[in-house]
Amino acid sequence: MTEQPHAKTQRFSLRDEKTQEMHAILATVYQALREKGYDPINQIVGYILSEDPTYITNHKSARALICRIDRDELMEALVKKYLNID
Repeated sequence: MTEQPHAKTQRFSLRDEKTQEMHAILATVYQALREKGYDPINQIVGYILSEDPTYITNHKSARALICRIDRDELMEALVKKYLNID
């Protein structure tokens, strides 16, 4: 019997999965806002600051999608990304 070289163990992280989900949701929301003629950055910032979902269009279910993201987790992820931390 020949020995197989040990494969490196891959780690599964819920944090990474959440981050990827947030990225996908933000990308969809951004695109939906652009398609409707809004300034996506201003609208998303307005939503983050106020937690008022009416800043986000219903187009492509963007409003329902962004409401799936915890606002505090989103702000944490954005600050970490801006500071290149993690």
